[in-house]
Amino acid sequence: MIVAHSLADFATARADLDAAGHRRVAFVATMGALHAGHRELIRLARASGDAVVVSIFVNPLQFGPGEDYARYPRPLEDDLAVCAEEGVDLVLVPTVAELYPAGRQVTVHAGTMGTVLEGRSRPGHFDGVLTVVAKLFHVVRPALSFFGQKDAQQLTVIQRMVTDLNMDVEVVGAPTVREADGLALSSRNVFLSAGERALATSLSTALRRAAAADSVPAAKVAANEVLDRVQFEPDFELDYAVLVHPTTFAEVPDDHTGPVRMLVAAKVGSTRLIDNALLELPAPLPEQETVDRAV
Repeated sequence: MIVAHSLADFATARADLDAAGHRRVAFVATMGALHAGHRELIRLARASGDAVVVSIFVNPLQFGPGEDYARYPRPLEDDLAVCAEEGVDLVLVPTVAELYPAGRQVTVHAGTMGTVLEGRSRPGHFDGVLTVVAKLFHVVRPALSFFGQKDAQQLTVIQRMVTDLNMDVEVVGAPTVREADGLALSSRNVFLSAGERALATSLSTALRRAAAADSVPAAKVAANEVLDRVQFEPDFELDYAVLVHPTTFAEVPDDHTGPVRMLVAAKVGSTRLIDNALLELPAPLPEQETVDRAV
């Protein structure tokens, strides 16, 4: 495994992949603190490409004022060990100065989708995400790139960017990996105390209950029954629990049927957590069929 700490060293190693005939480079962009969810992304990349590239970079552009950029975990040696165990070919560990040179002015704007939900709670967050992902795509030149569906809004805005800017890369969403208690894996989970972790599982429980519902109103009721039990806990602050169209992220009306994504976000202790689930809401039965079944 080659570890490149500069863009020049990475360019040399990337050219060697081309020379070796690795035409389908699969890429996993990370901020480090790698966990089982990242391992799954790397394994999917390994199964899909001729070579696997991983980047490790805590991107300052996607953190707002007062967020946890300074304390975000950076266990680089552990992360490199994970990459080696998973058979990664090339790791890029760039510096902030190289990715964001002095005098930088141009960024990528996420558009309307970047101003709702996480974009509303964290203004500029998705502009920062898209800017670094665009830069990494340019540097790495992957055929495929894998992102987790836990960050569903992020995944969707990246796919939108690739479409709108005609980028020659396939962005693949991978299922959310969860711990035994249902909590979605996140690098930020390490900040949770035992009590906070118990509160955090209410997010996945709410999603699971909503997924068993057969309508938008029923899904809201099922989720809120769970979230209402913790809303007055001092270490739990709900930001949102909404049902949205899975590609536009606009809130759906109560009579919506078909696929819908429920998203939840909360601050648990000092840690912000997000989660989501894709629901399939059935169309109502025709009136006559409803009568016949009742009889």
